[in-house]
Amino acid sequence: MRRGSFQEGTVDYAAVGATQAADLMGYPPEKSRPAEQSWRIGSGEDRFAAAADALLAWGALRGAGLSVSDVRPASGPMYSGVSFDAEGNAVAPSRLESEQRFDADGVPYVGAGSSARLSGRVKGLSADASVRVIFVVEEPRRVGFALGTIGDSVVSGEESFMIEWHDTDEVWFTVRAFDRPVAALYRLLPPLVTRRRRELFQGYLRAISPLYTTTA
Repeated sequence: MRRGSFQEGTVDYAAVGATQAADLMGYPPEKSRPAEQSWRIGSGEDRFAAAADALLAWGALRGAGLSVSDVRPASGPMYSGVSFDAEGNAVAPSRLESEQRFDADGVPYVGAGSSARLSGRVKGLSADASVRVIFVVEEPRRVGFALGTIGDSVVSGEESFMIEWHDTDEVWFTVRAFDRPVAALYRLLPPLVTRRRRELFQGYLRAISPLYTTTA
């Protein structure tokens, strides 16, 4: 099992880790719009393992049409601090983490504390942002991570991606997020934030489970 988190003040919002709060949809961070969606993407250990590996290789983002570049692992040994269990409760496995994996192109896998640059558009709406990996969870039946904005984005906030292999043998993919408009256009037209988020969610789903093109 590998867990990691990054909780220092480099992101541009205050509610770090709030995508794991059980009451996110009812009580989102101030001035932000919450979103949550889950999809059944198959069943069995092989499906879970394949989806989890794709997720940690930035597959959801890339498959949604976004470019992931300038991936920089956390400098020095990674501190594995507060993470979250399946119910959103904080847990604290404090240890040093030195393992680093790479994809076929030599790009580092998602790692706690690492940063990256996202570029692209969804239905004409900008998805450019600099992001920090807030936490990573790798457990026998649950794998995922969360990204927080550092800057250069039209919105400020966090999104988490989680693959879970349930006791029923079903594999589920869940994305949760909250966004606060930053760019003037998005502040004037808040529905654009919702539209942007909806399109991103559908892109993530198509990337992790190509057979799904609509919500389940």
